[in-house]
Amino acid sequence: MSHVLRRGEAGSPPFEVLVTPERAGWGHSGLRVLDLTIGQRVSFTTGGDEMIVLPLAGGCDVTCDDERVTLTGRRSVFTRVTDFAYLPAGSAVTIRAGNGGRFALPSARAGRRLPFRYGPAEEVPVELRGAGPASRQVNNFCTPESFEADRLIAVEVLTPGGNWSSYPPHKHDEAGAGETVLEEIYYFEVARSPSGVAGAGYQRVYGHPGHDIDVCAEVRGGDVVLIPYGWHGPSMAAPGYDLYYLNVMAGAGERRWLFSDDPAYAWVRGTWEHQDPDPRLPLTSTRERTRS
Repeated sequence: MSHVLRRGEAGSPPFEVLVTPERAGWGHSGLRVLDLTIGQRVSFTTGGDEMIVLPLAGGCDVTCDDERVTLTGRRSVFTRVTDFAYLPAGSAVTIRAGNGGRFALPSARAGRRLPFRYGPAEEVPVELRGAGPASRQVNNFCTPESFEADRLIAVEVLTPGGNWSSYPPHKHDEAGAGETVLEEIYYFEVARSPSGVAGAGYQRVYGHPGHDIDVCAEVRGGDVVLIPYGWHGPSMAAPGYDLYYLNVMAGAGERRWLFSDDPAYAWVRGTWEHQDPDPRLPLTSTRERTRS
């Protein structure tokens, strides 16, 4: 499978995006995306994976075995921090979107079965990371510190137009002091211009000895980048076009996100203490904003 998957290239009905560990050629991380019409419902089983139902646009009812929750969701990833639902491995699931919508299902191959749970938007920690033109917003909805899962780590990142995020470039592909081995998926959405024109961003991934990879790609809404290893970053938001990406990570070891910066760029972190965060941040909160 290519490292860059364009919208519509990696689907299998009913999923517009279907990335399993087997299809990706690795062992743990996965992602599905559903695009549902008004009243449409989809049923599936989670199998050996734990998953999260994360509304990208719209809300839905989620039934897991004999329990059900209603997700309020949001109009788009650029308008609100959303609520979500956790799906255990070995579950029978039905998702129904009353008014239609788009839903991401980040996943990880699980070794234990945890309860089906609702995640309120108000409990999602929102972090402002970086400074100056490297400022971004991180919605830490499923990190080891914020939400219990077996293997899955997932966050949302919003980058104002013209800024760089996932920077300095970093990696997590070698076990050792200060680094855990995590496979990573980036799923992108890009804000539209005031006249409704779709925008684009850019993603860089590059290798190091024994881990060859070379990606420098334009990304648009619905595109996916797979990162089995290597330095990744920056994720670049074109001026005028805010950039969203969903990060999905999982690995065989302890559920921790530890990484190493590329030494050529690590010094940049030291400059942030003398700069303020971008005043446009945060782009979203738990209150709905009027934007597309």
